[in-house]
Amino acid sequence: MEKEVEAVIESSKAIQEVAKTSGQAIEASKQLGGFVSKFISAPLEAGVGIISDKLQFIRWEKQQKLIVKASQIMKASGYERANNPLQLKNAIPLLEYATLEEDDYLHEMWARLLVNCTCSQEPQKMTRAFIEILSQLSHLEVRILETIYSYSFRDIVYLGVTTEHLPERCEIIRSGDDEKQLPPQEVRVAIANLVRLGCLRFPSVIGGGEIYSLILPTLLGLEFVSACTEKTDSK
Repeated sequence: MEKEVEAVIESSKAIQEVAKTSGQAIEASKQLGGFVSKFISAPLEAGVGIISDKLQFIRWEKQQKLIVKASQIMKASGYERANNPLQLKNAIPLLEYATLEEDDYLHEMWARLLVNCTCSQEPQKMTRAFIEILSQLSHLEVRILETIYSYSFRDIVYLGVTTEHLPERCEIIRSGDDEKQLPPQEVRVAIANLVRLGCLRFPSVIGGGEIYSLILPTLLGLEFVSACTEKTDSK
């Protein structure tokens, strides 16, 4: 009987130690979550969530928005389900990036990319490049691309467009045009990133260098913008 009592006491002590340790772990998690929340645009609860469940709290809302928007796009195109399902190697990173996107317009672009590459009579070929490009774009960079590629690719592929008034508008370069003004610094940085990603290219100049007063399109940029643009045709 004495041994049984001692066993119960030891068991009780062990439980207390576990509870104590668990309490410390929870408190540490809260402290770390609070620290993380100082560096992201989300409340303390989200900071804790980053530690405990990999942003599950934040991503749930984005998942719902993605489902709703993708369903709306599919319905408008006359499709009830995907006829060209994505391979896991593309589906997983696409869904991960989409559920982390905080900008509503970019989040909608993820829905368009998902639907365009899985639902249509001739689905757009999904490439990992499209996923990686979209994951690295800002709202400003997307607006720049949409403005430039609103022109026919054939009309701008050789001469390019002006950048002075981007992202609001641009003009096709004509032979003999005078030198154009440079766009704001923010736009120049955005253009540099789009060139890095292969969506645009600088004109060729003797000795190299970067000319920010005009820019040229690329085939990759054209295909990427097309893949992220909502289609109006149906079956």
